[in-house]
Amino acid sequence: MPSRVDFIFLYMLSLHPRKKPSSIKILSFSHHPTMSLIIDKSPASDFTICFTEEQEALVVKSWNSMKKNSGELGLKFFLKIFEIAPSAEKLFSFLKDSKVPLEKNPKLKSHAMAVFVMTCESAVQLRKAGKVTVRDSTLKKLGGVHYKSGVVDEHYEVTKFALLETMKEAVPEMWSPEMKNAWGQAYDQLVAAIKSEVKPSS
Repeated sequence: MPSRVDFIFLYMLSLHPRKKPSSIKILSFSHHPTMSLIIDKSPASDFTICFTEEQEALVVKSWNSMKKNSGELGLKFFLKIFEIAPSAEKLFSFLKDSKVPLEKNPKLKSHAMAVFVMTCESAVQLRKAGKVTVRDSTLKKLGGVHYKSGVVDEHYEVTKFALLETMKEAVPEMWSPEMKNAWGQAYDQLVAAIKSEVKPSS
């Protein structure tokens, strides 16, 4: 019988048909208990960043608590992704043909921590900067890698769900719907920035 995570992944896949990467607009909905992201095509000029001072405070407070455990949390984050969508392992070249268990793979640990820290630091700086502050060279590299690997909308949705679940478990005493929404919106902004660079590497 399919597990709960199988049903979650199948639900995610049913939300949208596969689409080519394009300029996008992020729309947030909170009526479903497990999903809060719907991605739609929209002209880039329509895309604006709206991140309040209150959301910034929630993100900063929780990140300050999680930062010291970023290596452990990064690995948990990626293990959740692979639990929900085992096929996602194929997107990572350093995992192909590896006999090392995922939880002990040093390359996965390093990559997971880097991605987790980048995501969190981007969120912390979002309101003051008024934009995603990941270096342009990093965004272009991420876009190129995601294009080459065949990353699609469903992968971003699974990643968002895994990220928020990891954070919820890391700071249960301060987690709230408002904090979840703040981190979710920050993640949406990062995804939008990465998707704008999803193209063949030049």
